[in-house]
Amino acid sequence: MSTAQTGPPEESSNRGRPAMASGRQVTLTNLGRKTIDALRVGVVVLDHDDSPILVNPAARAMGLLRAGGGPGTVAAHPIVRTLAGQVRRTGVRREIELDLPRGREGVSHDPLGVHLRAMGLGGGFVAVEASDATESHRVARVRRDFVANVSHELKTPIGALQLLAEALLDATEPALHATESALLDATKPTGADGGEVGPTPSEDVRAARRFAERIQHESTRLGRLVNELLELTRLQGAEPLPAPDPVAVDWVLAEVVDRTRTTATARRIEVTVSGQAGLTAYGSDSQLATAVANLVENAIAYSDEGTTVAVVTRGNVEHIEIAVTDQGPGIAPDDVERIFERFYRADQARSRTTGGTGLGLAIVKHIATNHGGRVEVSSTLGGGSTFTLRLPARPPDAFLPPTPPVEIETGPAEQSQI
Repeated sequence: MSTAQTGPPEESSNRGRPAMASGRQVTLTNLGRKTIDALRVGVVVLDHDDSPILVNPAARAMGLLRAGGGPGTVAAHPIVRTLAGQVRRTGVRREIELDLPRGREGVSHDPLGVHLRAMGLGGGFVAVEASDATESHRVARVRRDFVANVSHELKTPIGALQLLAEALLDATEPALHATESALLDATKPTGADGGEVGPTPSEDVRAARRFAERIQHESTRLGRLVNELLELTRLQGAEPLPAPDPVAVDWVLAEVVDRTRTTATARRIEVTVSGQAGLTAYGSDSQLATAVANLVENAIAYSDEGTTVAVVTRGNVEHIEIAVTDQGPGIAPDDVERIFERFYRADQARSRTTGGTGLGLAIVKHIATNHGGRVEVSSTLGGGSTFTLRLPARPPDAFLPPTPPVEIETGPAEQSQI
């Protein structure tokens, strides 16, 4: 039996190669899709119209899809679409952590904590990666609630200590004056053997007043610590952030100067304000005033008497800068990276003298971060320090809209397969 030769063996082999390459490409494509589907993190790819073109099962389980406008269609969660729009406008990768409500109406469920990371793929396509952070968010909420509850419970006994110390000081003041007046008219009493009798009433009163003053000082410091812990707890997410409103920087500086006037006058320190006027930042006016006041108070506490603390403002279309410069001892290079940590003090002895809590700069850092800005420091030993608070000069895209009141379902529910 003879067979017809359709061509040289080489040609036959070459004709088979495109088919093999195509099959290999299909295999790789399927392998890539299976790999994405096997990931524990959710993956959503949106096109230029914010329509989801690729969604893995983990993203569906997190509820990142919703029913679309038409029957049988799906749409990405509003937060996902917001992140994608920001990435397209700015060209910068965006990351955010937030809690999303979940469950059916009338059924209590803990919120779903997610960490979202959005990045551009070119051509208007955006990939959003979502990882489950529910447990870490729950632990953080427990920690914040514990600090807040303990701080609230401490406020009552601390206030009682302060009142008792003040009452003791008021009660001993007339006795001290009366005893001192009597001593002016009489010699010091002696015993039968001519020796001195034990402590005079004046010495007892002075000791009582000294202890009462110390109690008052320490209770005031403890009260300030509790208040700053509560403030830090609020800034870390125990309460929702207010919507960013325009804030006049001139008003912030005037408020800060008024708050720190008594402390500055007591130490004979002059607080000067200079730079651009009429600047506008965006955020919470009370929080911004607190941040700048903490920087100025910190500069006053660490400056020598008779020196100057300078507050300088400058800005452009993108940022507002408020720089606070002191003439203090400066900060060592090893301490610069850690001074914004809670309870960290570069100079322990100086902090005990000034009564610092170690939370002021941590509060400044959280306020700056919550406003889409940052705080920086430059310092040299013996040459003073400059803390610069940098804030957005216009309503930034970094402020996400409030979480929409939409309940999301977890699990591979009713969405159609993409």
